[in-house]
Amino acid sequence: MCLAIPSKIVAIKEQMATIDVDGVQRQASLLLLEDAAVGDYVIVHAGFAIQKIDEATALESIRLLRQAAGMTENGQDRDQG
Repeated sequence: MCLAIPSKIVAIKEQMATIDVDGVQRQASLLLLEDAAVGDYVIVHAGFAIQKIDEATALESIRLLRQAAGMTENGQDRDQG
């Protein structure tokens, strides 16, 4: 299973963007978007930015992903055992 992750564009060179997710930077293709700009939040799937989203939506999605990552399969926090 692959997740589409909200990411912030921090740089663009030709059709490639440097994206940032929680301080981790990667490259993503912008071939599927016409109007992406530095500072935009985009959904990235399989190395391609596939859709622009607003900042509030991106930050809420990232918060939910962090929350999900902190949960075990039975729904308890890892720290609580």
